[in-house]
Amino acid sequence: MLEPSPRPSPSRQPGGARPRRALAAGLGLGLAVSALAALPGSATAAVDGSGVVISEFYGGGGNSGAEYTHDFVELYNPTSAAISLEGWSVQYRNNAGTSPVQVTPLTGSVPAGGHYLVQWAQGAGGTTSLPTPDATGTVSASATGGQVWLASTTTALNPPTGNVTGAPIVDFLGASPTAPSFEGAAVTRAPANATSLQRAANGKDTDSNAADFTVVAPTPQNSGSTTPGPEPEPEPVEPTDVTIAEIQGTGAETPLDRTALVRTRGIVTASYPTGGFNGFYLQTAGTGGDPKPAEGGASDAVFVWLGSPSATYPEVGDHVEVVGLPTEFNGLTQLDARAASDGSTTVLTEPAEMVKPRAFVLPAPALREQYEGELVLPSEDYTVSNNFNLNNFGEIGLAVGDTPLIAPTELVTPDSPELDDVKADNAARAIAIDDGSSTNYLGNATNKAIPLPWISGGDVVRVNASATITEPVVIDWRNSTWKYQPTQQLTAEGVAPATFEDTRTAAPEAVGGDLELATFNVLNYFSTTGEEWAAAASGRSCSYFTDRAGANITNDRCEPNGPRGAANQVNLERQEAKIVAAINAIDADVISLEEIENSAVFGLDRDAALASLVTALNEQAGAGHWAYVPSPTAVPAAEDVIRTAFIYQPATVETVGASVIHDDEAVFFNAREPLAQAFKPAGSADDDAFSVIVNHFKSKSTSGAPSSGDNANGEQGAWNGDRVRQAESLADFTAEFAAEAGTEAVFLTGDFNSYTQEDPLHVLYDEGFTDIASEGEWSYSFSGMSGSLDHVLANEAAAAMVTGSDIWEINAVESVAYEYSRSNYNATDFYAPDAYRSSDHEPHVVGIAVGEAEPAPATVVTPGTVQNAYGDVVRVPVEIETEGAAGGRVDLHWNGGIIGSADVVDGQAVVEVPRRTLLPKSYRVLVRYSGDATTQAADGGVTIAVGRARTNLLLSATQPLPAGRSGTLTIRIGNSSGFPATGWVNVVYGGKAFRVFAVRGLATITLQPGRTGTHRASVYYEGSGTVSPAFGVLSIRVG
Repeated sequence: MLEPSPRPSPSRQPGGARPRRALAAGLGLGLAVSALAALPGSATAAVDGSGVVISEFYGGGGNSGAEYTHDFVELYNPTSAAISLEGWSVQYRNNAGTSPVQVTPLTGSVPAGGHYLVQWAQGAGGTTSLPTPDATGTVSASATGGQVWLASTTTALNPPTGNVTGAPIVDFLGASPTAPSFEGAAVTRAPANATSLQRAANGKDTDSNAADFTVVAPTPQNSGSTTPGPEPEPEPVEPTDVTIAEIQGTGAETPLDRTALVRTRGIVTASYPTGGFNGFYLQTAGTGGDPKPAEGGASDAVFVWLGSPSATYPEVGDHVEVVGLPTEFNGLTQLDARAASDGSTTVLTEPAEMVKPRAFVLPAPALREQYEGELVLPSEDYTVSNNFNLNNFGEIGLAVGDTPLIAPTELVTPDSPELDDVKADNAARAIAIDDGSSTNYLGNATNKAIPLPWISGGDVVRVNASATITEPVVIDWRNSTWKYQPTQQLTAEGVAPATFEDTRTAAPEAVGGDLELATFNVLNYFSTTGEEWAAAASGRSCSYFTDRAGANITNDRCEPNGPRGAANQVNLERQEAKIVAAINAIDADVISLEEIENSAVFGLDRDAALASLVTALNEQAGAGHWAYVPSPTAVPAAEDVIRTAFIYQPATVETVGASVIHDDEAVFFNAREPLAQAFKPAGSADDDAFSVIVNHFKSKSTSGAPSSGDNANGEQGAWNGDRVRQAESLADFTAEFAAEAGTEAVFLTGDFNSYTQEDPLHVLYDEGFTDIASEGEWSYSFSGMSGSLDHVLANEAAAAMVTGSDIWEINAVESVAYEYSRSNYNATDFYAPDAYRSSDHEPHVVGIAVGEAEPAPATVVTPGTVQNAYGDVVRVPVEIETEGAAGGRVDLHWNGGIIGSADVVDGQAVVEVPRRTLLPKSYRVLVRYSGDATTQAADGGVTIAVGRARTNLLLSATQPLPAGRSGTLTIRIGNSSGFPATGWVNVVYGGKAFRVFAVRGLATITLQPGRTGTHRASVYYEGSGTVSPAFGVLSIRVG
């Protein structure tokens, strides 16, 4: 499956991008150590300048936009004598790390008043090599942070979380505002690809990372570098007055000199003293309101970075003057206001026109730069497309329109020329709405204690639900994404700038038929828990994902070949309660399951976990409601720890023969072997049997994937070649099993780990199978795109039995915060023993009619009355209410004939009556539904009220009318009937009344001479049997 890591992602940094996940996850190259030792007894760097300190940290080496090719750490000796580093080391762990580290041993010494350069890993870019390093290591540091310390030992240390001042290490730097460990106080800004954290001049150490380090361009120095003396204070330079548009420019970056102070004015539209942005948005007074031209030039707004939550912040609506340096931070143009020594922000008393929210329709990505930072009020319809980052960063991905972004190969084949069109459409429709902060709510203990915005109050934010932006927002570029930001940090108690449709339902939609077949991936349901398994024998160990109190929740990894799923009995009960709620609500007659424990791997009966689940289901649904299909006698010699299975309802369904596992180890060595079983309605003949084969193909995960060949990662994910071979083997097995079971109808169900238009499914389509889809619903959501990895496929005979289909949206569309595995991660515990987020895949339910089923009764539903003007097409919406999704036809009968017809699709039809079929009056019309193979015919009715055609008058006259001379008034009568209007026209002019008959929509009247001046001609058209009356006035100038 495609499952994002459940570990908290690296946190975003104030005013900048979230660290690249590849860097944050790839820190496994340091010196291997066998165990963690106690911290050594040396003291932290002395604040009196008597010891070596960390003077610079840089993790952006070789990244995009970086000058230097390598990461590095620089040390400084502020004393007058050399200090030996023999037996010392520099140690590193990532920004979220709280455990084992990577160690770089040091040799030699730091000269008096000199530096010592430690070179780390090389990136793919960069143009400048470092000076000759004094020591080298293989650490690949994060460009946007991490934790680095100087130790007087080469044994790996494990500093505590929080403030490490006084801990027995030489010097420590928490290189990010969200680092779990720091010295004194955390830094207020993270470095980036082109910047480093550098200690203040003269190596001053106050035991406060916040006070001692600033973000500047990197300046690596080795032991051979000389330290220049202090430069004289430069003469103050008067800032240049510029507009905000001049700061922004018309390109992606500011055109101004980034080393020269500028001064500008504007209205504060958004302010973020809390949450980590540490700045505010400033927009030119009086701007906004109307939309911009298609290519409107420069933005009138800019982000002003103050650098610290302790700075003085203006209020939204203040008119201010700001002095600062024009800069770029990861693509966001901003004004760095820290550089002004005499105060960067001044609130002005002179009045200024307020900024108006700009009416906003999301433009193409290439045209969004002109709006960067502006206050806007979006008017389009949006759909939630991504809520994965809601759980940790308070961010929600949106898509313009009424559908989420769609995985390209869900819609088109990987080799289709339309593939790029789908990607372009996704890019054009994508934007996010954020919480106005860089807080990682899954970060340190302080952040976890902050209730999540958006959903802590009980609201739900679900993929494929509509979203409405209700308040003005700022359009912002952050973390390489265009976002809408609220005008202040959003909290759980605050008023959100958007609302979201609640699309939860208590059960799947009705799918008709006399039996229901479903498939459901139950996300690692294991009755064997990690703690139980690890304690049962020596040589076993498990690591766990923990809640904010440190309690084990789910298994991370249990070795060797141990269980997945819940860490202990408490959390197994939480997981089981949600799965039981979901399955009992699905209540299908046959359900295929994926990702359930294969208990045989743990020396138990192969069906032990399956039996445990059925017991739990029956405790809620009633004794004997559910049964499971026993494993066959013959099973593969080597199996995965997860398997497929069937459960069913004995009251409605019987098994026919024994189940069979397709044992093709050469193909399914890295997947779950297909499991087949024939079923029939309870009490019916074997002739009514149908076969179901449940599958769980190899995942798309890139773990261990080769770099070339048909299993390399590509448009269809990794291991696509294996999935194709598994589909081919399945096709052969299907034919064999159906022949042996004597069934004509065959359904293939399960998690194919393939989107609808990918190669493995096309193998099965070519074998005569059809994908039973559910319009506008998908079984999975990954990377902000929806698509179906789970499918019900039917051969021709099985497809003829299908009466309806529903993908019940209870899991993939839900925030991961509701999953049992995230219980108590945040101050708000979102766990509930309900069906929502019981898994990460949606269940898919299909209705089937077996044998000669009695058609279901139907009801014809109409609006009651439909009103139209004569000449318009009359449209009558009709809904057929029945058990399934009705097909067939609807006819409108009146006066002995049919005046309109339409096909019924999924129970819906719109019947059109052609223009001018019905004259203006009210009609009672019979609505007759034909029925279909599974639905009975039915009648209903509707009243069609036809009014007279709409009319408009166009009046013209001789202008000006010469004094003493006559003129002509021309009256043109337009109407919506499509026929020229006729009828009497009355005119009052100059105190006299005239009456004239209009022919073919035209009438004229001769106007007699009048006095000099302006006179009114009042015109009234009386109408006709089919055209409405109308009134108009024309002013006529005389003289």
